[in-house]
Amino acid sequence: MSDAQVVVIGAGQAGLAVSRELVAADVDHLVLERKKVGQAWRSRWDSFCLVTPNWTMSLPGFPYDGDDPEGFVLRDEIVRNLERFAHSFRAPVREGVEVQLLESGADGRFRLKTTAGEIEAAIVVLATGAYQRPHRPAAAAALPRTVLAIDAEDYTNPGALPPGRVLVVGSGQTGCQIAEDLHLAGREVFLACGRAPWGPRRIEGRDIVTWLAKTTWFDTALSSLTSPSARLTANVQLTGRGGGHDLHYRVLQGMGVTLLGHLTDVDGNTARFAPDLLDSVAFGDARYRDVRRLMQDQLSAKGIAVPDLPEPPPFHADPPLEVALGDFGAVIFTSGFRPDYARWVRLPAFDELGFPLAPDGASTAVPGLYFVGVHFLRTRKSSLIFGVGEDAAIVARSVCDHLGHVPITR
Repeated sequence: MSDAQVVVIGAGQAGLAVSRELVAADVDHLVLERKKVGQAWRSRWDSFCLVTPNWTMSLPGFPYDGDDPEGFVLRDEIVRNLERFAHSFRAPVREGVEVQLLESGADGRFRLKTTAGEIEAAIVVLATGAYQRPHRPAAAAALPRTVLAIDAEDYTNPGALPPGRVLVVGSGQTGCQIAEDLHLAGREVFLACGRAPWGPRRIEGRDIVTWLAKTTWFDTALSSLTSPSARLTANVQLTGRGGGHDLHYRVLQGMGVTLLGHLTDVDGNTARFAPDLLDSVAFGDARYRDVRRLMQDQLSAKGIAVPDLPEPPPFHADPPLEVALGDFGAVIFTSGFRPDYARWVRLPAFDELGFPLAPDGASTAVPGLYFVGVHFLRTRKSSLIFGVGEDAAIVARSVCDHLGHVPITR
């Protein structure tokens, strides 16, 4: 069994940001990655683009240095940027090492069982991603075996699917983007919709994310959410494809994508849907108005001219409540993710939904256990590339305190 002072699990933007802070503080540590640096991004479909503008690829000590800050790079460029970041400070990453079990060890330490043997550590930082286990509605179990059923992480491109219509279940960012990808390839697409916020891609020539960064929107705290389950709300419907454009229910309907209510059950070759499409559209419109109000209040208070944000146009639809699946080739589930720590972490560190009890990154139940990169760990930006650095710095300082190490100087 080998020994380590600090082990960071995961080499995406969160794990690398923590590693960079620990290197700067001269803290001996090891980063374990089950596959390769930036693996979650590598696993996206072929045409995937960054959804936030390129300037958001800034990481601690590694600002965006490209010539298109308001553009949207393709998947492989995101991966290359993370590889460059890791190389910039010689991150001590061991690729191809999967942690299969994390549990309490002797003398208050942790025991990690990995594919490369056992490791004992005084401190463990979990940075295994904001999105871990794909979620499927209960009705998915009743789908006929003649229809291919996959999760979003298994989707690569339209040509890899069997011929026929395609049903996409789930309408957050991923569902809308995959629906568009399929439609542009000439596939007939049906989208089972739920409640998701939307926004305009650009306002007066500037990206919506750039506008929102001038407000407190990305700093919305976990404590301000109405309930723990609010962390599961879908991300804003947007796309960076083709230079970025609006991609919400009205846009998809205009393309010719058939919009449906949420999937309720499957009986033989018949899929049934709730009569709630208009309610889902109304939910998204309400969130748009919330953002508009925030921008109007906070931008004007800073003396910034408030951009024009018009009312959304009327939405009309009479969606079918039943769809025969006989000529469908595939169903793609994009209905969100759930935490998956319980599968391999044998520590009492999580709430009833599986999220870590760690409001500032440090576990409140297990001393020496830390988390970074979790959706709404501290704020709305906690899992975003340009947001993880703030949480990583807080966690690194806490790690130093825990070890009695000289504090990080700034």
